[in-house]
Amino acid sequence: MRTKWCRAFPGLAEQVVQARHFVAALVAEKGPVDDATLVVVSELATNAVRHSLSGAEGGWFLVVVGFGDGFIRIEVVDQGGERVPHLCDLTSQEEGGRGLLLIAACAKDWGVKNWPDGRSVWAELAWEGA
Repeated sequence: MRTKWCRAFPGLAEQVVQARHFVAALVAEKGPVDDATLVVVSELATNAVRHSLSGAEGGWFLVVVGFGDGFIRIEVVDQGGERVPHLCDLTSQEEGGRGLLLIAACAKDWGVKNWPDGRSVWAELAWEGA
């Protein structure tokens, strides 16, 4: 990875748009911003706020953006929780639960790393920036 940036956000739903603006500004400095990049950061940040301790009072999440040769990596570190991120059944009638499916459809690769006090969910997307 050639360059990497990160920023912490309060674990509030309204901070998801701020995370998206943060990533968009970084990407725009290097090349065009595509919809897939914005969808991925939105879904990752939303999942951190909705499905982890990051969404509790005083919670936070961290957005890490890295640029490599031909790809961009977006990673969201959250404060963990009881639920483990996983792909849901596409045929499920549940209202939510399709965010990781959307991320998997946009990304070249994605995954989850567990940490002692949280976890990170990351996605790498093909990118033709400078």
